[in-house]
Amino acid sequence: MSKTILIIINDAPYGTEKAYNGLRIANQMNKSHSDIQVNIFLMADAVS
Repeated sequence: MSKTILIIINDAPYGTEKAYNGLRIANQMNKSHSDIQVNIFLMADAVS
Protein backbone atom coordinates (compact mmCIF):
# COMPACT_ATOMS: atom_id res chain seq x y z
CA MET A 1 0.00 0.00 0.00
CA SER A 2 1.52 3.31 -1.03
CA LYS A 3 1.21 6.44 1.04
CA THR A 4 0.57 9.93 -0.23
CA ILE A 5 1.93 13.10 1.33
CA LEU A 6 0.70 16.55 0.36
CA ILE A 7 2.92 19.55 1.01
CA ILE A 8 1.19 22.93 0.72
CA ILE A 9 3.44 25.91 0.12
CA ASN A 10 1.87 29.33 0.62
CA ASP A 11 4.95 31.52 1.06
CA ALA A 12 6.70 33.76 -1.43
CA PRO A 13 9.73 32.19 -3.11
CA TYR A 14 11.98 35.07 -2.01
CA GLY A 15 12.56 36.62 1.40
CA THR A 16 12.65 33.47 3.53
CA GLU A 17 13.71 29.90 2.89
CA LYS A 18 10.43 28.30 3.98
CA ALA A 19 9.26 27.57 0.42
CA TYR A 20 12.71 26.29 -0.59
CA ASN A 21 12.87 24.04 2.50
CA GLY A 22 9.47 22.57 1.64
CA LEU A 23 10.73 21.68 -1.83
CA ARG A 24 13.93 20.20 -0.40
CA ILE A 25 11.95 18.00 2.00
CA ALA A 26 9.65 16.84 -0.81
CA ASN A 27 12.62 16.02 -3.04
CA GLN A 28 14.41 14.05 -0.32
CA MET A 29 11.27 12.10 0.58
CA ASN A 30 10.77 11.26 -3.09
CA LYS A 31 14.35 9.99 -3.38
CA SER A 32 14.48 8.08 -0.09
CA HIS A 33 11.06 6.42 -0.01
CA SER A 34 9.87 4.78 -3.21
CA ASP A 35 6.58 3.76 -1.56
CA ILE A 36 5.56 7.38 -0.85
CA GLN A 37 3.90 9.61 -3.42
CA VAL A 38 4.76 13.26 -2.77
CA ASN A 39 2.42 15.99 -4.04
CA ILE A 40 3.19 19.70 -3.84
CA PHE A 41 0.41 22.29 -3.94
CA LEU A 42 1.43 25.91 -4.48
CA MET A 43 -0.89 28.67 -3.28
CA ALA A 44 -0.92 32.46 -3.63
CA ASP A 45 2.61 33.92 -3.60
CA ALA A 46 4.24 30.50 -3.86
CA VAL A 47 3.03 30.22 -7.45
CA SER A 48 5.28 33.13 -8.41
